[in-house]
Amino acid sequence: MHTSAPKPLTAHRAARLNGRLRVPGDKSISHRALIFGALATGVTRIRGLLEAEDVINTAKAVTALGAPASKIADVWEVKGRGVGGLRQPDGPLEFGNSGTGTRLMMGVIAGHPMTVTMTGDASLSKRPMRRVLGPLKQMGLEILDEGKETLPLAMRGTSELVPITYTLPVPSAQVKSAILIAGLHAAGETTVIEKEATRDHTERMLRFFGAEVRVVHKDGLTHITVKGDAEMHGRDVTVPGDPSSAAFLACAALIVQGSDVTIEGVLVNDTRIGLYTTLQEMGGDVTLLNRREDGGEPIADIRIRSSKLKGVHVPAERAPSMIDEYPVLAAIAAFATGETRMDGLAELKVKESDRLAATAAGLHANGVAARVEGDSLIVTGTGAVKGGGTVQTHLDHRIAMAFLTMGLASDQPVTVDDTAMIATSFPEFRGLMEQLGARYGEQA
Repeated sequence: MHTSAPKPLTAHRAARLNGRLRVPGDKSISHRALIFGALATGVTRIRGLLEAEDVINTAKAVTALGAPASKIADVWEVKGRGVGGLRQPDGPLEFGNSGTGTRLMMGVIAGHPMTVTMTGDASLSKRPMRRVLGPLKQMGLEILDEGKETLPLAMRGTSELVPITYTLPVPSAQVKSAILIAGLHAAGETTVIEKEATRDHTERMLRFFGAEVRVVHKDGLTHITVKGDAEMHGRDVTVPGDPSSAAFLACAALIVQGSDVTIEGVLVNDTRIGLYTTLQEMGGDVTLLNRREDGGEPIADIRIRSSKLKGVHVPAERAPSMIDEYPVLAAIAAFATGETRMDGLAELKVKESDRLAATAAGLHANGVAARVEGDSLIVTGTGAVKGGGTVQTHLDHRIAMAFLTMGLASDQPVTVDDTAMIATSFPEFRGLMEQLGARYGEQA
């Protein structure tokens, strides 16, 4: 839980960024590897697990549910209990700042006859859970505080879940995943219908663990079906580098003159690389090298060289593939020439903060022209950023990292009011940036 005193940090203009490195494991895949390992029979061994607070809270949760997760040397092991085999925890499950861990675990709890209270930090406790609770209640999950839709939440699952067919009203990989995970426990087939593609890590990893998953594209819709009463078996999982973490290093390399950075072993799943497509459209020298596959997921090395950028229009349909990257894209759009318009960002209003408003406010504080129009963010770039401002992060790790990236190429230093929460997703952020040549200080 994020309760520590604020830790402001200032980014100073860097000379250049150079080097080859790896970023920590992908957060989405790390959560799922722990959860599916718990629902499988036998032992799952995970290499490259992201050891950030969000993921560690998921590891603690599966342990509390009777599937011990522990680190042995550099490998995490989960002793699975099989689908439906978890037990009632002794106390509440604490998820800190993790929306992913919370929503996926709701799908797990739904399929077990147990009563569980889920809690989170101040930021997570403001985030709405209605979209995931609705379909899970249709399947049989009972919310003990009827009508309540935010943490803390007490809920009761059942061993007699009902399979459903559910059309997602808004694209959300977390809601889709929670329903599919619950569907593992239901008798029959559970189907989620998507109008827009979202991250498909759950489908890929369920197959990898032995569940029966069918994906059918029909009439512009995607139907994802999982067969219930599933039997999954422990596997060896290698977690690829997180493209959302790599985004900060890549964007920094584009805007700091003379930079040449290669990030090795990054996940390049089509549902996650919208940012890199956008950077290329802006004129960014971004190349995907040495493409390969591991554990059912595509990976590559990404080489980025500093570039002159131009403003572009980022269409709404690209939003699901880069939803976490908009703050840092907005930060570097300030260095592009012309207007960058990002559409379809409603989801950003219900993240760790209202990321749309927080991003625009951070840009204004540093002399950048930006405006929010409905669900769109428009940044007017001039090729340079004055800087000199202090950014209110609102306890949001991605806001903090986005503006610590922007400050590396601004005329004057950029300060963020807090960095303590960066540990929720990317504790190595500062160290890796400084390894490349970034300059940070505790005071402006």
